[in-house]
Amino acid sequence: MKIDIKQIPEGEEYVTIRYKDLTPSMKKVIGILEGTDDKLWGKTDTGTEGTRIGKLLYLESVDDKVFAYTGDKVLKIDGTLNSFMTDYDDGSFFRCSKSMVINVNRVKALKSLSSNRIDATMEGGEHIIISRRYASEFRRLLKGGG
Repeated sequence: MKIDIKQIPEGEEYVTIRYKDLTPSMKKVIGILEGTDDKLWGKTDTGTEGTRIGKLLYLESVDDKVFAYTGDKVLKIDGTLNSFMTDYDDGSFFRCSKSMVINVNRVKALKSLSSNRIDATMEGGEHIIISRRYASEFRRLLKGGG
């Protein structure tokens, strides 16, 4: 990727982005410029709240509803886990089962389990099981084969 940066003495500032494919990293750059990339909005018991994407520990789908968990709050968000992965994933999130997505950057410890599963301990102390269907892909991700 080529980057052309110029300081101008006067006139209107503008940014032009040219891309072949709208990759997660391109979405992140666009989101930063638009000021929309950093927050996920959802409903809580007290109303609508936002949280920084990086603060998310994991997301879970229960009865066709998606909940996002941070260390101190739970947000009910619109959409599906697939739509979250499409819209927000910058490589930090991993689909660990049919109903869960974890933030890889917030994993504190890992333990291999029987049947080729992995127990991921999150920063908040929660234990998330990475199912055997996704375990080999997770191991590849950890080895840098993302």
